Amino acid sequence: MMETMGQPESMQSIPEQLSSDKPARRALLLPIKDLRNAKKRLAGVLRPEERFGLAQAMLADAIRAASGIQRADKIFVITNYEPAMEAAAQCGWEILREEEQISESASVDFASRLCVDRGVTALLRLPLDLPLVQPSDIDELLAMECSAPAVVIVPSRDGTGTNAILRTPPALFPSHFGPDSFAKHRSEAERAGARIIVRRNERLEMDVDDESDLHALLRHDLTNTETGKWLKESGVVARFRTRAIGV
Repeated sequence: MMETMGQPESMQSIPEQLSSDKPARRALLLPIKDLRNAKKRLAGVLRPEERFGLAQAMLADAIRAASGIQRADKIFVITNYEPAMEAAAQCGWEILREEEQISESASVDFASRLCVDRGVTALLRLPLDLPLVQPSDIDELLAMECSAPAVVIVPSRDGTGTNAILRTPPALFPSHFGPDSFAKHRSEAERAGARIIVRRNERLEMDVDDESDLHALLRHDLTNTETGKWLKESGVVARFRTRAIGV
């Protein structure tokens, strides 16, 4: 069963409780890779140090947004990247330390099992490359209380990826982040007999993976974001505008 719920940029009000069960113990999961290896799909337009700078700026925006949420009982960070551990510790978040990072899917699934052991019954995975995300966007998803088994999915801008996913219970099915992950996650949810809710939100859908995403991002108001500040100060904005004029 799949339900699609629209979400205009101005945000709808937080939905009413979707079940009569007692509230779940909700948690947010932030998987953080080594930023020195981040955003390789931007290699054609950004130098290595620029990709690193962009990743750092987006991490700062993600930390800002997560620090402002009200609906999570717990925030977990799974990583083996020391600067991310230091930032998580400063925020008082729980760190799930990895020995090595095989893939984001493996990291999220490992963390999901650990969260189940810690009593978490609903887990929202959020990536770090969503520079427009606001605390209210995250809280709106965490407020959706569904009887297990259930999943809430926010697709990517083109509808093929998975930008946010809330699973009840957390280890309901394996993760398949990467190309066509939305369809793969939907199929997994159907096999698990889960209620499927598709949530649309322009800010959550605006991730940055490749050059087209970067162009799309620059059409938004980035005034109050670390990402926007970095893009301007690094000269990337001016470079992209010059390239667009020359095309």
